[in-house]
Amino acid sequence: MKKKEFIFISALLAFSILLCLYVYVVPHGKYGSIQITVNGELYGTYSLGKDQVIQIGDTNVCEIKNGEVKMTEADCPDHLCMKQPAVGSSGGYIVCLPNKVVIQGEGGSDSQDSSGGFDAVV
Repeated sequence: MKKKEFIFISALLAFSILLCLYVYVVPHGKYGSIQITVNGELYGTYSLGKDQVIQIGDTNVCEIKNGEVKMTEADCPDHLCMKQPAVGSSGGYIVCLPNKVVIQGEGGSDSQDSSGGFDAVV
């Protein structure tokens, strides 16, 4: 192998590694958002990119942390909403039926399904 070929292959390999690091490791800030509805009416839309605690009326509290939202407090008797998994930019729902609170995760600009609806088989 000649010196020029070695330099060319080394430069190509280094460029490939840097490109892979940029695509897979560096965060791009493409966080989605969540919509909170209470009794069927929109309570608010919040970005998953900012860590915060949201008081939902007098009944529930949710926390956005590390790009995911989790219900942390609820005054319902069974606390099933607090046991549901965190919702992130890939979508999903957290539902508190007694308090009629629904948290819906909406994907960021890189999510595959932007419709935000349910998939169903007819």
